[in-house]
Amino acid sequence: MEKVTAFTSRLAPLAIDNIDTDQIIPARFLKTTSKIGLGDQLFFDWRYDADGNPKADFLLNKPEGKAAQVLLAGDNFGCGSSREHAPWALAQYGFKAVISTSFADIFKGNSAKNSLLTIAIPADAHKALFAALAANPSATVTVDLAQQKLTLPDGSAVTFPVDEFAKQCMLNGVDELGYILQQEDAIEAYEAKRTLSVNTMVAA
Repeated sequence: MEKVTAFTSRLAPLAIDNIDTDQIIPARFLKTTSKIGLGDQLFFDWRYDADGNPKADFLLNKPEGKAAQVLLAGDNFGCGSSREHAPWALAQYGFKAVISTSFADIFKGNSAKNSLLTIAIPADAHKALFAALAANPSATVTVDLAQQKLTLPDGSAVTFPVDEFAKQCMLNGVDELGYILQQEDAIEAYEAKRTLSVNTMVAA
């Protein structure tokens, strides 16, 4: 996993509610266990025509969409099946964060394991972001995971919730196994103490 550090980015607005994982990455692309190439298949059925040619009017095919590291989506993002390929595809495309008012729990968990930050913000701030982009498509936000703070284009800021364990893993760039391995000295000390205690009881 990559460490998640504070960054500033333009946004790619996709004002559609209830975007499910089959829309993010269609089921026919789930045969692979590799993340390579999944960025090209992100939102495939919206992004390409029947012949596989990019649709010029779809946001991710425009320069401003390609320049964004933050996806601004509608309500209830990532619902549907539990496929981990969904956050894989978003991250492979180049997104570091997705902003919505709410996320499906499984999608949120899978995203945290892949250094993709899910930022749930209040409805009024969410509406304000879309309005800011309508006025200025080049508007940016600043994401600070350590402070759990999203700074909006007008300079105001909102905080967002993050699971504390997931936060520490993302800040340190480790997954669950990596976190456990970081505790190796403490684990070995515990095991040594436990073995000594068991041996003492047996000897008695």
